[in-house]
Amino acid sequence: MANDSLVLGFRATLRILGPYVRENLFEQIRNVSFIVIYLALFQIFILGLPIVFAAMIAVGIATVAVGLMFFMEGLRLGLMPLGETIGAILPRNSSIPIILLFAFLLGLGATYAEPAIAILREAGATVTAEDSALLFSLLNDFSGQLVLAVGIGVGVAVALGVSRFFLGWSMKTLILPLVTILLASSVFAHHNEALGPILGLAWDCGAVTTGPVTVPLVLALGIGVCRIVGDADTSNAGFGIVTLASLFPVVAVLGLGFYHYLADDYYGRPNYQGTHSVVISASRIAQAEDSVTASAEFTTEEFEQFMASGEVVADHRIRYEQGDRRLDNGRIVMRDTTIILEKIPEQRPILVGGAQWDPEQQLLPRIAESITASVRAIVPLSLFLLLTIKLLIAERIKAAEELYIGVGFAVFGMALFILGINLGLNPLGAQLGSNVPAAFASLTPWGMQGTEGPLFETAFYGKLLAIVFGFFLGYGATLAEPALNALGETVEKITAGAFRKRLLMQSVAIGVGFGIAAGVLKMAYNVPLAYLLVPPYALLLVLTAFSTEEFVNFGWDSAGVTTGPITVPLVLAMGLGIGANVTGISDGFGVLALASVGPIITVLTVGFIVSLSVKASATAVPK
Repeated sequence: MANDSLVLGFRATLRILGPYVRENLFEQIRNVSFIVIYLALFQIFILGLPIVFAAMIAVGIATVAVGLMFFMEGLRLGLMPLGETIGAILPRNSSIPIILLFAFLLGLGATYAEPAIAILREAGATVTAEDSALLFSLLNDFSGQLVLAVGIGVGVAVALGVSRFFLGWSMKTLILPLVTILLASSVFAHHNEALGPILGLAWDCGAVTTGPVTVPLVLALGIGVCRIVGDADTSNAGFGIVTLASLFPVVAVLGLGFYHYLADDYYGRPNYQGTHSVVISASRIAQAEDSVTASAEFTTEEFEQFMASGEVVADHRIRYEQGDRRLDNGRIVMRDTTIILEKIPEQRPILVGGAQWDPEQQLLPRIAESITASVRAIVPLSLFLLLTIKLLIAERIKAAEELYIGVGFAVFGMALFILGINLGLNPLGAQLGSNVPAAFASLTPWGMQGTEGPLFETAFYGKLLAIVFGFFLGYGATLAEPALNALGETVEKITAGAFRKRLLMQSVAIGVGFGIAAGVLKMAYNVPLAYLLVPPYALLLVLTAFSTEEFVNFGWDSAGVTTGPITVPLVLAMGLGIGANVTGISDGFGVLALASVGPIITVLTVGFIVSLSVKASATAVPK
């Protein structure tokens, strides 16, 4: 019998796959392009500074786009089919305790697989132990415990979110007491010198966890459970789990911080067992040369100006040599003293060596680290899902070859993504964050020599520019998030068109913009995070109490779509960069937390208005 299978050559395969790969790659490039171009243009044209290590950053950003293409395709082919199969069958074939145990383990495993969780491991290098000892230890000595705590928090959240479908609990009954406890804990931590600095980290961890791995998997499980318990509105089924998955990690991290505070085993304390010391990278924090001690030469024209007016226009300093000096009735009196006016040379910043690639970035070790981190994140989660299907629900795996290819794509894509973050997104975010304070302060730009700034004589205008920059960064980056588009379509459907997709997208984007602007304001004016975090969440408690259940569900979940795989590393790196270059700031955490609370406020507020208008229309009596 003749073999009827179709065999394609290499060129034919490329012709078939080419358009598909091109479409997916361009989608990721679109997701990356806005925020990257915006940051680069702001630094070049507003701050007037070049991009340091430009070639390395360009390679890193391209690697991120390719990595996301493979990673998202791997999720679609591999992890998502596994999650959807389990979500559809497990609730029907298993007892509630088994379902809840699976939900907990799924949340824990998905956290380790989130691309953005790797950023927490990199953030420790930016924190000074002498300024924030407990925060430093959490990010360095206890970094493994930190990620585990975040994972446990997500696991508990997913289990609780699933159980509420069985028990028929309203989201309000979970959100109101949980947020109240969080606010009370935050106020307590704020008034404690050691615990205060960990607030930003704790609240930011809630934003890091709701990414492209966790959200689809837990939604698949939630929808499956709702089908079993007979919820007629399965389009609304998944709402709520994402909210809990962003709140419980905050509880977990605060709890971990409280534990080590009571154990007195963090950096500098009697029971400290760690060996970490603070290491400052010379290439990243390049100090200005002591050129201010040198002097330039006044020109003949400048001297003649001085002789005519008695004023020196150029920057200068005055030295006094020899003579007799004494304090006479509160006056400093000098006799027979030579007064020397020295011109100070202009301190325009220059590149350190003009290198296009950071010499500290060793490529081969970075590749090995990225592959190891990717395998450690994706493979255990995939094995857990496969074993659940094989052993727990005894279901035959369909399209196994395609599934294994998907897992391979996810591992390969995440490895590229982590590598690209280290080479591109982290340096770009840290570089811009370090340079943004030049709008209102004099500083040494990232990776350069010499001083720059402030842009304005009055610091207020420079800080206002930085805050406006933060708003448009959040606004534009949010509109570029593909998850926001999907959320808008879902909300328009479940509200029967009352809350339109465009209105939701604009509400979320404006909320994120104001949130990041508030984060920049926090660092520019050294405002304690609790002052900016507690009042908005207190307002949210009131809005939640008076909002309908459906608006509470998608309003709180709207914060989850703002924390995409591109936004999180860039905003986090930018915040840490700003924090490292503003006097009195010990860290830059808290920007993501404020970026998350902003859209909840705007969406619930707009939803409240929409709800009132719908009621008014329904009760209006036609003439």
